[in-house]
Amino acid sequence: MIRPKAAYFFYFAAGACLLPFLALYYAQNGMSASQIGLLSGLLPLVTLVSAPLWGGLADATQRHRPVLLLAMAGSIVVVVALSQTSGLRWLIPLVILNAFFLAPVIPLVDNTVLTMLGDRKSLYGRQRIGGAFGWGLMAPVAGWLIDRTGMSAAFGGYALLMLGCLVTVAGLPVERASGRGSYWRGVMALLRNGPWVIFLASILIGGLALSIEMSFLFLYMERLGASKTLMGITLAVSTVSELPVWFFADRLIERLGTRKVLALSLLACAVQGFGYSLMTNPLVALPIQLLHGLAFSASWAAGVALSGEIAPKGMGATAQGVFGAVSWGVRAMLGSVLGGLLFEYFGPAAAFRWGGVAALVGIGFLWVASRRTEAR
Repeated sequence: MIRPKAAYFFYFAAGACLLPFLALYYAQNGMSASQIGLLSGLLPLVTLVSAPLWGGLADATQRHRPVLLLAMAGSIVVVVALSQTSGLRWLIPLVILNAFFLAPVIPLVDNTVLTMLGDRKSLYGRQRIGGAFGWGLMAPVAGWLIDRTGMSAAFGGYALLMLGCLVTVAGLPVERASGRGSYWRGVMALLRNGPWVIFLASILIGGLALSIEMSFLFLYMERLGASKTLMGITLAVSTVSELPVWFFADRLIERLGTRKVLALSLLACAVQGFGYSLMTNPLVALPIQLLHGLAFSASWAAGVALSGEIAPKGMGATAQGVFGAVSWGVRAMLGSVLGGLLFEYFGPAAAFRWGGVAALVGIGFLWVASRRTEAR
């Protein structure tokens, strides 16, 4: 299982080079906060549409490995083009294209890793931890290089590391993604499950704080005078907080239960949101980011487990797909767009403060879902 860890390492190391710094690149090109929110929200929005298209192409042709490699190569080419582009008119189509190509990468790799694990699927976090190492180790390096050479280091680093991921993935026994046959019928069945809908609402609303942080933290830190090096160190600190959560996620869920772990993660989101809203020195971001492991990794691990618990018999794969779509599609898009509007018209402190409020509302929805489940 060394190759899967390496694939996650390269993929998330590439992401650490570029994704957190894109808001700064957009700002350098004269974009307003609301325009930055629009551009940031395109990635999850396009993913919702493009992921099923890629899955359909892979299933129809039974050429899953070539489809995956084509998607990764396409992202590399588009990102290189993005590095030479300015102006909203040209940024929008390139951002959409990059989102289109990235959509199938992690779903196909995740499915392959779970298949390789067989009966040991609970150890998924110990494979995914390779991505945390990649993100954490590369983030401070990327920040240091960007400080000295500019954003070209971010784009070049992404292209090289994604190429490394492509070479690594080429050696994996890439498996088919989950079947699509009854997907939409499954979605409709799940949407008639009251506790499930309330659970999704808690994820959607409560996680807005996390989406706002991911889209606008660096822009906020830049306004407070932070260097790119400090931004990279901030990412490294957040990754350090992820490592024990990914490694012990199965034990944490077993001891506390999925709902309590998810509530704990939303509470961490709230504390982060309120903490950032009070920040006047960018160095304060370092201790606040120590909560990132609970806010992000715990919520993802608990959400996957809870989706499996709530899903009707035979609907587990569909439930996981809906959970992923809400978390990385709808929520990320809303966080970027709404966060951008709040950031621009009311200031960064207000954007993060309202994110904290949303996390508390999410805990309330989760409590209601728990009560309704107990009453059944």
